[in-house]
Amino acid sequence: SPSPVGCTDIICCVLLVVAIVGYVVVGVVAWTHGDPRKVIHPTDSRGQFCGQQGTPNDRASPLVLLEFQCPTTQICVSKCPDRYMTYLTASGNPASLQYYRNFCTPEYKGSQKAALNVLKDRECPAMLIPSTPLARRCFPAIQAKKGVIMVGNKTTYEDGWGNHRNVTELLEGAKKANVVLETRQLAMKIFEDYTVSWYWIIIGLVIAMVASLIFIVLLRFLAGIMVWVMIVMVILVLGYGIFHCYMEYAKLKGEAGSDVSLTDLGFQTDLRVYLHLRQTWLAFLIILCVLELVIVLLLIFLRKRILIAIALIKEASRAVGHVMSSLLFPLCTFFLLCLCIAYWASTAVFLSTSNEAVYKVFNESACPFSGQTCKPEVSASGSSEPLCPDAQCLFAFYGGETAYHKYLIVLQFFNVFMFFWLANFVIALGQVTLAGAFASYYWAFKKPDDMPAFPLFSRLRYHTGSLAFGSLVLAIVQVIRVILEYLDHRLKAAENKFAKFLLSCLKCCFWCLEKFIKFLNRNAYIMIAIYGTNFCTSARNAFFLLMRNIIRVAVLDKVTDFLFFLGKLLIVGSVGILAFFFFTQRIKLVQDTAPPLNYYWVPILTVIVGSYLIAHGFFSVYGMCVDTLFLCFCEDLERNDGSPERPYYMSPELSEILLKGHLEPSKSTDSQG
Repeated sequence: SPSPVGCTDIICCVLLVVAIVGYVVVGVVAWTHGDPRKVIHPTDSRGQFCGQQGTPNDRASPLVLLEFQCPTTQICVSKCPDRYMTYLTASGNPASLQYYRNFCTPEYKGSQKAALNVLKDRECPAMLIPSTPLARRCFPAIQAKKGVIMVGNKTTYEDGWGNHRNVTELLEGAKKANVVLETRQLAMKIFEDYTVSWYWIIIGLVIAMVASLIFIVLLRFLAGIMVWVMIVMVILVLGYGIFHCYMEYAKLKGEAGSDVSLTDLGFQTDLRVYLHLRQTWLAFLIILCVLELVIVLLLIFLRKRILIAIALIKEASRAVGHVMSSLLFPLCTFFLLCLCIAYWASTAVFLSTSNEAVYKVFNESACPFSGQTCKPEVSASGSSEPLCPDAQCLFAFYGGETAYHKYLIVLQFFNVFMFFWLANFVIALGQVTLAGAFASYYWAFKKPDDMPAFPLFSRLRYHTGSLAFGSLVLAIVQVIRVILEYLDHRLKAAENKFAKFLLSCLKCCFWCLEKFIKFLNRNAYIMIAIYGTNFCTSARNAFFLLMRNIIRVAVLDKVTDFLFFLGKLLIVGSVGILAFFFFTQRIKLVQDTAPPLNYYWVPILTVIVGSYLIAHGFFSVYGMCVDTLFLCFCEDLERNDGSPERPYYMSPELSEILLKGHLEPSKSTDSQG
């Protein structure tokens, strides 16, 4: 191999180590000051957690919070109210008052005080409404039965003055709560589906893993046959999908309600409703037909190039065969990425919950101290000012005035930046490790005798600085994109069209820049693995090498990417169809085995997404191998001419089809000596 031994981009390596140490310090500080209970558990108006040991509310369990995010007093209760009741009604009935005091503040002394004074001092809520718990908070129990809106199985309620009102008057104030309840109902049904189908989902993912492994092993020995079988199978799978969609579309003809358009129907939480519409199956049919047509046309126009791509895949199969441990390396990358995500998420939660409770003066009448911060322990009433007799010192939000609290947003920004940097570094680590192993195979004159003993890790320790540099550049671009998305979110309500247009242009430009840098980094890492040069030199050499071989890049490399995409599509499509027939109980042999589901698309989608990730993990090794061999091949053509003095390093099988096939080397790739 032409790779010299020497460390590269040492400054970036040191910078990464310093940044990681700083990241650990930020994490420790966040874990010291943060309290995740602020996210999980609700608080009352005094900022005390509901249902936690060591707090005044430790006996209230299972705890929920009344009047969530309302400006009124918030209290911890052991159970949500289950009936309509007003304080004026309950105050005249001892039994009702006993029940009602469960929802009053600790300062409430019973019927010793006049009812109006109790309500004025906010010691008890004016009215109780039947509620249901959600996320440890009480929401009005709104439901619709046959088009009739009900709260607690009733359509009317008494307002305390003898008047009966319709529950629809409560809807305006509980609109958001109703959306949350519908979402909760959907989430609960999805959770139920997972609890009864998780076993079969795992079996589906295992089938996908076994299918991917078998496919890769067969590709090692029968690359040509497997590629053509894969192409035919993809066409057949898509063909069956088109046939199935057409049959469903034809079956719904004339059925009541099947001609309703998707726009008229709107969003429905029960997604099965869409499968009873002809328009849904027509959309699926059109999408699959377009995909089938595109694939067939590409195969027709690229039929000669596919033969060359198969030769490259065969060579990649031989390389993978000599470095079989490379197939398991994506698991290592996946594990490290999971660690990065877990550390980032936990640090973000602790940082966002490291604020202190801030109390402010709340009042109904005019008060010069309204909105100012206060301390509830100063006086029992929360306000010692005679100018504000009805003022209360209540918990407002979490914040702080110290230097740490003022720079929390900076620490959150640093947390996001470090997540991108470390995640990109882990991905780069995987790419350069695989590239180094496959480059050592290509540049071994006698394969595999001249290969190093441990090709996966033979050069990695020398080039971590270069990986840190490449991942740093990408992380900066990704952070800028995050900032642009944040600004776009903030400007949604703005009327400045020029600012929106400028922001859209910037988002588009940085998206393109990120894609280009990812492409350049990938090839730069291959050059680092080959030559051991620093990142900038490797990126420049890789870019100009690809530009000098732009036809080969556009045709040969992309055709192999297309074939690998078809392989992933075949595995995902086959496992997806199997999951569809199983979970919809259409396989007679195992019809009674399939679990009963609320939404059968939940496990099917999970299996499809999981299968794609598994197949992508296996094929990514082959993809990196093909890219490495292709770049090595281009470099080999430029450095050598096939003479005894400067022989090609490529294998005889590869040189036979690449040098005598349809892609003759151009004059621009003459030997450079």
